[in-house]
Amino acid sequence: MEYNFLVDTYDTERIKTLSVWSMFMDDDLLFRPDSNDRRDRNPLEHMVHQCMSEDKWFCNMFGIDVGAPPLPEKEIRFEFIKRYAEDSEKRLTILREKNKTWWEQEVSFFETKRTRTWIMVRRIAHTAYHRGEQTAILRMLKREIYSIYGPTADTGGLPQNNALTIYAYPDIKSLIAGESKGGLKANLPGPGNKPCTERPDFNLNGK
Repeated sequence: MEYNFLVDTYDTERIKTLSVWSMFMDDDLLFRPDSNDRRDRNPLEHMVHQCMSEDKWFCNMFGIDVGAPPLPEKEIRFEFIKRYAEDSEKRLTILREKNKTWWEQEVSFFETKRTRTWIMVRRIAHTAYHRGEQTAILRMLKREIYSIYGPTADTGGLPQNNALTIYAYPDIKSLIAGESKGGLKANLPGPGNKPCTERPDFNLNGK
């Protein structure tokens, strides 16, 4: 089918999102980058937003209702992981059944109309955008960051220095099993003695 790549991408975005959530500690959820600025979401609010926003988009724009409340009964990290894993898997299963005509149909997208292919691209970008905000919070909290798309400082630094791509878990089943036991993520080598960025000594004066 012409649009399997969109379904496959949604599938990979699921584990990327859950992997980021697994990198937080339970006590991190109320951390706000600036405690005096209520515009910033804390990790808990990011998890709430992801679950509620995706549920709304899928129900209203894709006509896919998984028949479950979007939020866990107990709003703690592991319960969010289980809730989103279960609901997104149901959405994935239904998406795999859709044909070309369904994907190319124009439906309401807020105040306008777009094809479902266009909306899925926007949905994936929306999730990735907020996931980037969460990885920034992880760095502020000095947590280890595993690979999302490629190497990170904690997996060895820059690709040109032969840094590795190391995922926290190989799949969602392993992630849930590992987090249920307090975390069984892969070991990380750390940044080593080489720079983690392309301009490690570059200051505001360009020197």
